[in-house]
Amino acid sequence: MHLWHWISAAVCFAALILFTITGITLNHASALDATPEVRNGSETAPAEVLATLAPGTPEQGIPPAVLDWVQARLDIRMGETAAAEWSDEELYVSAPGPGRDGWVSIDRASGAVRYEATDRGWLAYFNDLHKGRNTGLVWIIFIDVVAAACLFFALTGLVLLWIQARQRKSTWPLVTGGVGLVVVLMIFFAH
Repeated sequence: MHLWHWISAAVCFAALILFTITGITLNHASALDATPEVRNGSETAPAEVLATLAPGTPEQGIPPAVLDWVQARLDIRMGETAAAEWSDEELYVSAPGPGRDGWVSIDRASGAVRYEATDRGWLAYFNDLHKGRNTGLVWIIFIDVVAAACLFFALTGLVLLWIQARQRKSTWPLVTGGVGLVVVLMIFFAH
């Protein structure tokens, strides 16, 4: 049991520290002042990009030429969370990410491009990681694995408390008090 408790602690150590700190920053978000950096502008898409958007082309996903050009020319990162919306007139791409947001609108006939990119800073980045907001599938799976490791850590700790309780008379009053405190706070103060 000690070995399992130790291994689960080692697995979730760094993430637990990250989530603890970002939990505090999320609880006090109104006290932490941040000014987002917003870039916006307009461009004209080159012919090779416009050709992938011509009427009659398949309207699904983001064409690789568009993706490459937007990331290189407009410096807007489009990861796994980017979503394309096609209409007869335009391709609109929303490109959210942790701590940032962006969008690009490309006129399918003229190649006129409008865009905006917002960077909310490092604190917003870490807070979004805490929430799994716009982070993609791999990070969400990582959060789930860490949550399972934390649960395992807590349960093995409970078993160790049970094993050691004979030598420590205050074990169960403290455990009961901790559970009771959470229940009272939830019922009376967090509704």
